[in-house]
Amino acid sequence: MSDEHTWTVRSAADVLLGAEATRTDRHPVTDDWPELDLDTAYRVQDELIARKVAAGEKIVGVKLGLTSAAKQQRMGIGSPLTAWLTDAMILEAGAPVPTGELIHPRVEPEIVFVLGERLEGPGVTAESALAAVRSVYAGVEVIDSRYIDFRFTLPDVVADNASSARFVLGGVELGPADLDLVAETCVLSVNGAVVDTATGAAVQGHPAEALALAANALAERGVALEPGWIVLTGGMTDAVFVEPGDRIDAEFTHLGTVTVTGS
Repeated sequence: MSDEHTWTVRSAADVLLGAEATRTDRHPVTDDWPELDLDTAYRVQDELIARKVAAGEKIVGVKLGLTSAAKQQRMGIGSPLTAWLTDAMILEAGAPVPTGELIHPRVEPEIVFVLGERLEGPGVTAESALAAVRSVYAGVEVIDSRYIDFRFTLPDVVADNASSARFVLGGVELGPADLDLVAETCVLSVNGAVVDTATGAAVQGHPAEALALAANALAERGVALEPGWIVLTGGMTDAVFVEPGDRIDAEFTHLGTVTVTGS
């Protein structure tokens, strides 16, 4: 679609869903629709997910993006972005990343919350957010931007549901009081070689701070976080590409090791 067409929320969702379905990356929407702002981008995101739900998918939670200070500075924002998780994105433990179904998948380790209580802003603090958490897991998110070379502006990535693709949870479940979320360390290895390390402090200073920011941001859109929802709190390290035959291990201090392979 070129700039001679009239861009709308619906047409932008059409383009992004089409790119996902055909495994065809494209230039950013804002190249053709420079007027796309953040509020409109979230409307595109909501339209995109509404269509997935209409096709039979179920919302199971939310994910946070750009939770590190460095990434926020790079994108010119002061808080993370939010996006949706559906059951079609769940990758069972031990199942390979289906690289043949994706464009250019990358993976990143995350601290994952499962909520035990409804969490609704405004006014949510890290303390009140953490009080709503039932369980903490290690996780790995598979991201797959629909844009060429992962090149995008902030509205582009929001519209694209924050590059969502798949995610997998580890097998260790702990209560939030059972570990130090700031100090929890992850060592990321690709084919046996360590490529990065990080702690929970990389996620907005504390993963619960990221959760609170998400709850308050979603409240502005009339959305609350529901019991049982999964929350991916944001990448602890930079994402690494996963190719067929690769083995990527995210080894956490107390939350166990999550291993993904490329099919």
